[in-house]
Amino acid sequence: MLALPQSMVKVSLSGSTYLCTGYAECQAAGYTHAGYKQASSTMYWRMYAGHNCTNYVAYRLIQNGMPNSRPWDGGGNARHWGVEMASLMDQVPRVGSVAWYPANVSPAGPAGHVAYVEQVISPTEIIVSEDYWGGDFHWRRITQTGSGWPRGFIHFNDRAVEATTAPAIAGAPVVGAPVEVSTGTWSPAPTQVALQWLADGVAIPGATSTTYVPTPEVKGQALAVEVTAALEGYSPGVAVLTTEAVAPGLLQAAGLPAIQGNPEVGQTLTLSAPSWSPQPARTKTQWFADGAPLRGENGTTLVLTRDHVGSRISARVTGTAKGYRKSISDAVETGPVLAKPVTITRPFSITGRAEVGRTLVARPGVVRPSNASATYRWLRDGQPIAKARNGRYTLRRKDVGRSLAVEVTLTQRNFRATTDTVPLSASITTVPTMRVRSDARRGRVAVDVRVRAPGVRRPEGVVSVRIGGRVVEGQLTHGRARLVVRKLGSGTKPLVVRYRGTDLVQPAVSRSTIDVPGRR
Repeated sequence: MLALPQSMVKVSLSGSTYLCTGYAECQAAGYTHAGYKQASSTMYWRMYAGHNCTNYVAYRLIQNGMPNSRPWDGGGNARHWGVEMASLMDQVPRVGSVAWYPANVSPAGPAGHVAYVEQVISPTEIIVSEDYWGGDFHWRRITQTGSGWPRGFIHFNDRAVEATTAPAIAGAPVVGAPVEVSTGTWSPAPTQVALQWLADGVAIPGATSTTYVPTPEVKGQALAVEVTAALEGYSPGVAVLTTEAVAPGLLQAAGLPAIQGNPEVGQTLTLSAPSWSPQPARTKTQWFADGAPLRGENGTTLVLTRDHVGSRISARVTGTAKGYRKSISDAVETGPVLAKPVTITRPFSITGRAEVGRTLVARPGVVRPSNASATYRWLRDGQPIAKARNGRYTLRRKDVGRSLAVEVTLTQRNFRATTDTVPLSASITTVPTMRVRSDARRGRVAVDVRVRAPGVRRPEGVVSVRIGGRVVEGQLTHGRARLVVRKLGSGTKPLVVRYRGTDLVQPAVSRSTIDVPGRR
């Protein structure tokens, strides 16, 4: 233990600078005595109370968690500390470690000296707090360049970086699925946080980030991660987190297999490959008919035969990979396998007059197989006509001028359906009604004609009037015409009115007689 005269306080020694002297002055300057001023009357580790380097350092170590019991049986002078605790001493300063000076090593006297390391500025520069027997309390800056550098540092219970929020692992360990660790928060704040993942206690090469994806090689092994928070001058903070054994991974189906091709005898079905994440190392395919496996059919294609007629075909692909559970991916089954399509050897036809009010009839052709069933659907301009779903259809007003057809669908069990559209070749016309009114005067007759036709709102066309041997023609406009026949002799004469019709409206004729007055 060393006593320094007051004249040595705040002076620079070789490699040392006293920053403050006395409890009050140091406290005012921001350099703590950690409450030793009030506790200095108590003996710690059986050291002398009061201003005493060993009692002060023992007090600080007890504050850091050590028991109030000297860790060795020998003498208590400072020179004994490094000898008795040589197993805990090295040349590396740490916050909370004890700076040790043997006897007569500056600034120590015959009893040696100990100080408490408050800061480690660098491996060659530290700041300590210390008390002196017969002297006073100080804070001192020490550099390795001078004679005041300690002979060693005793690491009883150095201050360490400590977790204020514990690191934690998120996610269950599964092959192929990421496991993530949060590094927590630490005090004082570390300059570096290092990670190392382990499997069954053995470090995993390269696994040093916050996220680790277990590989098949670690399946069944207990996973752990070691989090190390480092700060210069402090013992590193270390947290080791463990998990349960790594479970087998899951091959996630990213896309189902699909069966391509027509389910028809003689056709080849092709199975598109499914996709997984990750992709399995091996795959196995099995084809099924109505759920029963087809023996020997385990390739990517299947040729359909008559043995498959009526069955629904499906397929299953099984993926396997080391470290992963087996994954099964099923394709959607097809419709029933059909034989060849129903064929028409003699075409269907339409009979009947293409005239409003008349009935058209779909006449069957010849088909193979002969017992195939036919269903009908009538079409107007390519669109289905409501409620016209049998082999007969009565033409309506709205059919005039439109294209008409019948769609025939032929079906038979285990055969592919065939659909044929039979057009009506003739134009659909309408039968008009004609009303005639005449006004006879001396030598002339005026005839008013009105034509109406279902499906045609206002018919047009040429109208002629014949009275006796004289003929007059005119144009029907909006369904009406007025024609005058002149230079007629008197008497009863035949009156013939003809409407020539159009592409949509059929011709019409009206026959009657008329009395032409004579001269008075």
